[in-house]
Amino acid sequence: MATPLIEARHLKKYFQTAKGTLHAVDDVSFRIEKGHTMGVVGESGCGKSTLGRTLIHLLESTDGQIFFEGEDITHVDKKRLHKINEEMQIVFQDPYSSLNPRQTVEETVMEPIRLSRRCKSKAEIQEQTERLMDMVGIDKRLRHAYPHELDGGRRQRVGIARALALNPKFIVCDEPVSALDVSIQAQVLNLLQDLQQEHGLTYMFVTHDLSVVRHISDDICVMYLGQLVETAPSKELFRKPLHPYTKALLSAIPSIDIDHPHERIRLEGEVVSPIDPKPGCRFAARCPYACENCHKPQQLEEIEPNHFISCCRAKELNGDVL
Repeated sequence: MATPLIEARHLKKYFQTAKGTLHAVDDVSFRIEKGHTMGVVGESGCGKSTLGRTLIHLLESTDGQIFFEGEDITHVDKKRLHKINEEMQIVFQDPYSSLNPRQTVEETVMEPIRLSRRCKSKAEIQEQTERLMDMVGIDKRLRHAYPHELDGGRRQRVGIARALALNPKFIVCDEPVSALDVSIQAQVLNLLQDLQQEHGLTYMFVTHDLSVVRHISDDICVMYLGQLVETAPSKELFRKPLHPYTKALLSAIPSIDIDHPHERIRLEGEVVSPIDPKPGCRFAARCPYACENCHKPQQLEEIEPNHFISCCRAKELNGDVL
């Protein structure tokens, strides 16, 4: 089996709060192949963004391992971490708050190039900066504008150009289109896909929009309260979801077929607290199929090739599908 570009093994990220330990990311494992996009979906607060930030060391993990091109980068010295930070970048959700309001578009894109000291002259820095702005479609007339003078789509293009400045191999896209209008969303998604094909980029695409993740992802991980409940190739997941939570998520996608509308699965019950959670399935309190065994620790199990699910009743509930 080929070495994945990035891999997480039993990754955990906990935060200490006044009420106890918050399990933001709890025992998460996955692989992302080079040139692929892995979508991460789930409700707000499930740990998607924390997972992405932990992978690229914006947050330090509590436990587990992170591998980049086969190298264990979980704990590295400052010199190696600096190099890793060049190869792993992030595009933030809010393109306004992630940009320095005192820097022009050109200065924002130029800054990481200048600080990296890769270029030997100011002319070379300027050339690289202009190449990046051309690459993401920033008009020349806007290159001396400030963030407040741009709309959301153009600000996000600036954020993408900044992320690409040091030629990274892996980019975490943290809900990069959720704050944009639908038409602008399509433009930014197409730009990300074009850049991926041209430069062989690998993405982790964090979103709560299932229509978006279906469009851009090769594989999808479904998260619930810090844990993965199902992972599968994108087409397989949409064709044959197996976990009750995944089925409920997919049923919430709006349908334009008024003659054959799909049935909406309505979840009842309270969301359990991620602070010092009890062992067992964290979705059990809202699951209509919960039983006594659901309160025991659950593990991701490969039901079909590359299709993993964390549910003790998976085979029983999907027997006619499998």
